[in-house]
This record gives sequence, C-alpha cells and structure tokens, in this order.
Amino acid sequence: MWRGIWLLLMLASTGVTAAQKIRYCDYPVYPPISWSDGKQIRGLAPGVVKKLFGQLGYEVELVELDNWNRCVLDAVEGRVDVVLAYRTAEREQALAFSTVPVLREEVAVFINRRHPVTIDRLEDLAHYRGGFLFGESYGETFDRFVDQHQNIERVSDSQQNFGKLIRGRIDFVVSERRTGQMRVDTLPGTQDIVALADSFGVDYLRVAVSRRSPLASCMVDINAQLQHMVDSGEIDRLLHESEVIYRDTLQQPADRP
Repeated sequence: MWRGIWLLLMLASTGVTAAQKIRYCDYPVYPPISWSDGKQIRGLAPGVVKKLFGQLGYEVELVELDNWNRCVLDAVEGRVDVVLAYRTAEREQALAFSTVPVLREEVAVFINRRHPVTIDRLEDLAHYRGGFLFGESYGETFDRFVDQHQNIERVSDSQQNFGKLIRGRIDFVVSERRTGQMRVDTLPGTQDIVALADSFGVDYLRVAVSRRSPLASCMVDINAQLQHMVDSGEIDRLLHESEVIYRDTLQQPADRP
C-alpha cells in the first residue's frame, strides 16, 4: 500500500500524469479518409486525430457510429469531443473549427455513361435524380441548392449509392472526388462510372471540436500543431499511406493476420 502511495507521489512530483482521454467520432465509409477493415477504423482522419492529439498529450478513444448525422449530433451535444467535418454557419454554433484545414476536397459529380445526362452547372442537377449520404454537407451554396429541390435520395453507405448508379436507379452521385474515385476504382461493375471534369465546389476538411468539450479552449494549440503537421509533410504522408493500405486491404483475404 505504502509503495503505491509513494509511486503516485513520485509521479506527481515529476509532472508525469496519465494522458487525458478524449472521444473522436467517425462514420468510416469514406476511403481513404476513413474506413473500417472490420476490426478497426483506419484512414487519414483517425490517423491525423491520433497523431495530433497524441502530440498534445491526449489519449484518443475512437467511437464508430452507423450514421454521419449521429456523429455530428454527438459532437454538438458533447457526447464526443472531436469530429473531422466541413465548416458551415450552422455547425459553427456548436462546434469550434480549426483555422488550419486537414485536407482540401473537391465536390465531384459521378455519372453512368450508359445513361447520359447533361450537367454543366449546379442548377442542371435539379433535372435528375441524385444520391447523397445522410448528414453530408458540401458547403453552404451546395447545401442550400439541395434543400430547395426534392430530387435527392439519401442513404447511409456510399457503396449503396454507387450500386444504385450502376443499376440506373439514380442519375448521379455527389461525392468528394478522391473518395468517389476510390470507390470507382475498387468496386465491381463501375467500368461505366465516371466523374465529370468540372468540380462543383471546393471545401476543406477541418478538425471540429465540441464547444461543450474542454478541448474548445485549446484551439490555438490545436491549430499550431496542425500547421506543423502540414508544413512537415506528415498529413500528405498519412494520406498516401491510407491510399496504399486501403487498396492493399481489398486485394488480401479478409482474415489476413
């Protein structure tokens, strides 16, 4: 007993304490940003969060939910501390966003060449049926346009969206270009699925901290550490690793040790 008390006193006197735990929520259906291999969440997003907050002295607990809307809501209500998300005026009321972005992302529209459509600008999407994921946001202009029309079908899985596009049940899928192209490159039956060359918007994936979390008072430190990760090339390296690992995972047996 006395030995245990002595050890605690020694740790306190040297400033060594157990890392404070924070909760990070992810809906892992966006390779190479985040995905699940059936055992754990992998990808750029969890990699950045663990590195970033680990270097700031925190232990990260990963929380996986089955709906992106639920992840954002849990952050809004303080049940989790951190998500990675796009910044919108509505979200800023409850979430503090990093000024340093994690990743620049393009909004792309994917179509099926076997079912030609004419889409040259955002307004043209109103004439066709489209696919989105629940809770997705692609910037205020795009979100406002989607809210004004009733031609969007929302599902919980991007693989399901591309499956509907392959079968002609919808006319287009809106996706972050990198993630959408990864789906096209790795899903069966996508030989006729292509992304339109023009981007329909650009947004930035950011660290979003619940304003109900103690982390909300640490945004200066969070931004400084993120900037260091950007400048050192660490985020680019994590992205490349994520792309390689995801493709390698698809080519290996599911029970690979």
